[in-house]
Amino acid sequence: MHQDVTYEVDQRQVALITLNRAEKHNAFNDAMISTLTHYFEKAAQDSQVRAVVLKAEGKSFSAGADAQWMKKMASYSEQENHDDAMKLATMLHTLYSLPKTTIARVQGAAFGGAVGLIACCDIAIGSKLSKFCLSEVKIGLIPATISPYVIEAMGTRVCRRYFQTAEVFSARRARRLGLLSESVTEDELDSTIDHIIHGLLKNGPQAVSQAKSLVEFVANKPINETLMNETSQRIAKVRVSEEGQEGLSAFLEKRVARWQEQ
Repeated sequence: MHQDVTYEVDQRQVALITLNRAEKHNAFNDAMISTLTHYFEKAAQDSQVRAVVLKAEGKSFSAGADAQWMKKMASYSEQENHDDAMKLATMLHTLYSLPKTTIARVQGAAFGGAVGLIACCDIAIGSKLSKFCLSEVKIGLIPATISPYVIEAMGTRVCRRYFQTAEVFSARRARRLGLLSESVTEDELDSTIDHIIHGLLKNGPQAVSQAKSLVEFVANKPINETLMNETSQRIAKVRVSEEGQEGLSAFLEKRVARWQEQ
């Protein structure tokens, strides 16, 4: 696969997907998008992978779209641009819907489409020195394919501002707006993520995956008898599952669950 992105699974069963184009501030192009899609699918299908960390080499997380890629897009027809944009949209949705916990490790600049990558992750830990910008309108474009995820993360009113102004905002503000889960010193990035993963791996793998899907299922639905019934069906199914039975037995017997012994 393309070496501008690397993939490895460590001894904790955590997939590390790394943007590896530091000399270009990890700006992405069509080849990187294709590779990222492949690796997100690979992590999703690997039953041994418990979590995914999306990270980047160098000073920047990602400067967004690569200039040469944008130059090529400028000569495309509308249909060709649609097809090209759908590849990016597919990559983002593959990350967003990945049935494992996803964590973004953010340092330096995260501009344009990079904000979308961060918003697609379940958890985002950023350096206090990192900077963010939804920069598309500066060059006469719009943050279209990333918009569903950024709006979900930051809220409609906030996005009305930053989609239009293309202001650069700080990690502190990104934390307040919901784009970042935590903002720490650069020296604390890895230890903070390791702490989260350490706690995560104590939990039932299937329960974690189903808890993630539960959020999307319940979000914005009216709390009525239908939703009450559907959520009750979900917990009933989990309680009688192999993992649910093991977890309950371990709790009642005051022992370690089998998945913690791995």
